[in-house]
Amino acid sequence: MSKSNIVVPEAKDALERFKMEAANEVGVSLKQGYNGDLTSKQAGSIGGQMVNVMCPVRQAVILRNNQTCYDHLEKVTYTYGLVV
Repeated sequence: MSKSNIVVPEAKDALERFKMEAANEVGVSLKQGYNGDLTSKQAGSIGGQMVNVMCPVRQAVILRNNQTCYDHLEKVTYTYGLVV
């Protein structure tokens, strides 16, 4: 995170800690400072993990009446996520 538009210094530190935690969860070893030796796959897995934590996908399973067969319930699964 060398180039940053973060105004609050504490936020930059918190994001750096969050990035380190996400890297640890996906098994990528990061060092403080520049990490230009990472592959695109490793860097993407860290960013993907951060997104999964910040904007998790949820599922809701709802039983509803079948439209064609009277008195039968069918399971409908809705998958949704927060898009910012």
